[in-house]
Amino acid sequence: MGISTDPETGEFHRSPNHFTDRITADGRDGWPVEPGRYRLVVSRACPWANRALIVRRLLGLESVLSVAVADPIQDERSWRFTLDPHGRDPVLGIRFLSEAYAKADPDYTGGISVPAIVDIPSGKVVTNDYPQITLDLSTEWTAYHRDGAPDLYPEGLRDEIDEINAVVHADVNAAVYEAGFATKQEAYEDAYTRLFARLDALSERLENQRYLVGDTITEADVRLFTTLVRFDAVYHGHFKCNRNKLTEQPVLWAYARDLFQTPGFGDTVDFDHIKRHYYQVHTEINPTRIVPKGPDLSLWAAPHGREALGGRPFGDGTPPGPPPAEETLPAQW
Repeated sequence: MGISTDPETGEFHRSPNHFTDRITADGRDGWPVEPGRYRLVVSRACPWANRALIVRRLLGLESVLSVAVADPIQDERSWRFTLDPHGRDPVLGIRFLSEAYAKADPDYTGGISVPAIVDIPSGKVVTNDYPQITLDLSTEWTAYHRDGAPDLYPEGLRDEIDEINAVVHADVNAAVYEAGFATKQEAYEDAYTRLFARLDALSERLENQRYLVGDTITEADVRLFTTLVRFDAVYHGHFKCNRNKLTEQPVLWAYARDLFQTPGFGDTVDFDHIKRHYYQVHTEINPTRIVPKGPDLSLWAAPHGREALGGRPFGDGTPPGPPPAEETLPAQW
């Protein structure tokens, strides 16, 4: 990912997404929705990529949009396909995601980030615009949604979802990184303060309603979940977001377990990839590269009791079936 820290303020900044073409039903950017044409490149360590994996699963797009999983450990060339035979993605034929970036823009010198969607015939990155990718999967790929797919971005709730997404991004999704990569005390404390103030507000909001917006799972829940599921494993200690653990925040902990136990959420989460990436790649924060043994992951399977609040996880739809065999993760506890 493209990241930098301001040497004067010590504030962390994430680079803007460079590739922002959209894959749409009408192909107005030159990239029409076509089954089998594109490949979603992810790291299971990355919360932004995890969003795309969840939405793809919930909507049943696995057979339409294939996925490439990068090694959680990057080198100086960033995301690499060393998990695949001979170190090459078997569909794209490349060793590094940066090769697809270079095909799209030979002069590009910015960060290499996931998720990215690559056009298989040309080998070019189409988009690394992670907020738009999931919205487009919900709204532009509808012809290929599975029967019973949920509406994750219902038209009547979009303004409220967008409003929640904006504050969650600023004060939760991004704030954990701003705390973790800050190089000056004031910058760290600002991010820390915003993070826990927002988590307190979200806890209050979720105390009497099962989901963030409406009575079904929406895009807003997906975006909050991918930060919460990483909280105790990496953000609490590694990024110094340590006022309290997620397991010490009763409402948010029950909410996160509820989602984790919902098909399409927990079955996309790989704690091994998450922990090894953060603790072994961020050597400026963890120079020893030691990966902690904890936390106790079996707690994610504990009853959550959120059913008592009502709500219909998939609305009028149905849960997704099990993940494809090649995407099934090993037992994690």
